[in-house]
Amino acid sequence: MQHALAYRRHGLVVPSLAGLTIALLLAAGTPAAESAQANDTPNGKAKEKGFTKLLPGDDHEGWTAYGNDQWPQGWEVKGGILHRTTGGGDVMTEKEYGDFDLRFGWKVSEGGNSGVMYRVSEEKGPAYWTGPEYQVLDNERHQDGKNPLTSAGSLYGLYASAEDAAKPAGEWNRGRIVIRGNHVQHFLNGQKVVDAEIGSDDWNKLVAGSKFAAWPKFGKNQRGHIVFQDHGDEVWYRNIRIKELDGQGDKP
Repeated sequence: MQHALAYRRHGLVVPSLAGLTIALLLAAGTPAAESAQANDTPNGKAKEKGFTKLLPGDDHEGWTAYGNDQWPQGWEVKGGILHRTTGGGDVMTEKEYGDFDLRFGWKVSEGGNSGVMYRVSEEKGPAYWTGPEYQVLDNERHQDGKNPLTSAGSLYGLYASAEDAAKPAGEWNRGRIVIRGNHVQHFLNGQKVVDAEIGSDDWNKLVAGSKFAAWPKFGKNQRGHIVFQDHGDEVWYRNIRIKELDGQGDKP
């Protein structure tokens, strides 16, 4: 529209057929861009086989609250988007998973903080007593973003994110967690940012020097729930899907 107006100011006439062609091309491009964003896949072209959507609609079937039988009012599901609006505690999958490839879109409010924990067992304490965490964060405004150990995509408090690949608050990011046996990888917007071996000498040394040393079951479960954290800030998750990898070993 801006180009068309500029032409008019200079007295130029754009033939109607050409204008129609341009309009059709622009209209054709719009759905593709929206589809790419909605799928949270590079360019919307990636073929994903064997994945199951964990939130396909407008309800939370297959999900529950961590440590509570009642769904927290502070979380809502609409159009496949999980949205933490106000307080209420963490939410988790009812099903437990062992080895898997988990993919999801996420965005946070300004200064926002959340996380995705895996292989979590329900205990008397919080989910992070047992489950390692994929950090979800506004790196620019939250203080944790100043430290790679606690920035977006990191394995919180233990393994730093290899690079700052996060988008600004309010924009959608692509998160991915792949875990096979004790080998875990975190990806952020297509970049591998964490590669760790649970239970290795390096892992045990890092845990021993962290707050997690006080929780003997941390990182010890071979299966568990996937938990989305309520850290007091507004956060959105969408297109959450999972491919179970049990029995596949180190196959790609």
